[in-house]
Amino acid sequence: MAERRGIAIVPARNEEGAIGGVVSEIRAFDPELDVVVVDDGSSDRTAELAAAAGAVVVRLPFNLGIGGAVQTGFKYALEHGYELAVRLDGDGQHDPGELPKLIEPVLRGDADIVVGSRFADRDGAYRPPLARRLGIGIFARIVSVLVRQRVTDTTSGFQALNEHGIRLFADDYPHDYPEVEATVMVVRHRLTLLEVPVRMREREHGRSSITALRSVYYMIKVLLALLVGMFRRASPGGSA
Repeated sequence: MAERRGIAIVPARNEEGAIGGVVSEIRAFDPELDVVVVDDGSSDRTAELAAAAGAVVVRLPFNLGIGGAVQTGFKYALEHGYELAVRLDGDGQHDPGELPKLIEPVLRGDADIVVGSRFADRDGAYRPPLARRLGIGIFARIVSVLVRQRVTDTTSGFQALNEHGIRLFADDYPHDYPEVEATVMVVRHRLTLLEVPVRMREREHGRSSITALRSVYYMIKVLLALLVGMFRRASPGGSA
């Protein structure tokens, strides 16, 4: 990490039970790694506890959704001149101890964006509910065809990026449920994408915003967005 100025981007909404521990774990992993928590319109003490743990907090005046919060974090990274960024969720499911697996390929120049995959290791212990596992599998197959490389976890928000990835996501990042679309966007802009197997933890605090009804909406919306995205012009922030 000493080679490049780095930042951890943590989008969070109503994660007061977890956010302090998330920030503390990141700082324990690397005290030189700056941490910015993007508080996405929380109604609890998320911002206060993140700041107390040592993070810079960017407070959004209302809930923009995960895509808006993540893009805000990348805009912050770009505007402050960071050359390396990692992204972790604010619910504690991403273990900072796994970050070297993501960071090292970026530092070596093997990839612009490295994604931590729960499914790259077929013997991994992570077992989501059946419906979610089926949905993730469908997206993985479709995206693999579109990007012409095998991807296994298109909904992972555990990532490391170099300056090219930061610039792309600061300029253009899908909103709503963004990770699937972002995977396709990365390859369309001729950035190199790599997956590495990682362990992820179960959520201990709060609850997921993806209900059964939202899952159906998610599937339909993302499939339509992928279709539309095939005909979108490349963002000026990319290299294509």
